[in-house]
Amino acid sequence: MVSRRKREEHDNHERWLISYADFVTLLFAFFVVMYAISSVNEEKYKTFSNSLSIAFTQHASSSPASISQPSLNALANNRDGRMAAQQRKIREEMKSVSESLQKALGPEIAQGQIGLHQTARGMEVDIRASALFGEGDDKLQGDAKQTLQKLAEVLSRENQSVEVEGHTDNVPIKNAKFPSNWELSSGRAGSVVRTLASFGVPENRMTAVGMAANQPIVPNDTPEHRAQNRRVSITILSPQFDREMPSSGVPASVPAN
Repeated sequence: MVSRRKREEHDNHERWLISYADFVTLLFAFFVVMYAISSVNEEKYKTFSNSLSIAFTQHASSSPASISQPSLNALANNRDGRMAAQQRKIREEMKSVSESLQKALGPEIAQGQIGLHQTARGMEVDIRASALFGEGDDKLQGDAKQTLQKLAEVLSRENQSVEVEGHTDNVPIKNAKFPSNWELSSGRAGSVVRTLASFGVPENRMTAVGMAANQPIVPNDTPEHRAQNRRVSITILSPQFDREMPSSGVPASVPAN
């Protein structure tokens, strides 16, 4: 037999042309698609433009600027009416509180021990310190608790917050218990708050603050005027000034003496 010589195998160095041709074809197809996408359809463009114009026109027509003047006047009148009704309700509530206090504390008011004053913040009850405490002391004495019990009966029926402020005259005090009028006024306010709480006034509605001699109601130029400045002011806050009681100040939960 005659043996055939095997053909020598060799590498094909032009094989890359196939891949290159495929890449060029794909690139061409990509640009064709991009061109087709970028082509603007005039009819579709007009339709889209008209739709936007209609949408923005309707939005503008419903904006507040396009509301007629009679409509604005009606809205303003409704708002004013609601505010007026709310103010009437607040005045009626505070009038009711004032009448209840006058009825409960009538004898003390007649004797000049207690004064009632309507302020911008609410109804203020001023109790002379001499009706509650001994000189230079913060411990309640005599009929003080009975007076505060009458006040507590009114406050416990209401929902307003209560601010209790202790006030002194401008005569300095300095002893082992009260280094200054700050401590004396704070102690007196705290004693009143604790007593009101013991008679049923919710503690979370009250706060106690010592003002020392910084808010006199008359000049401290005579003994009579200084006696008027020594007082405890209890303010029943009007609803428009009412707020959640802060955690600072003399706490109402301090145990009673």
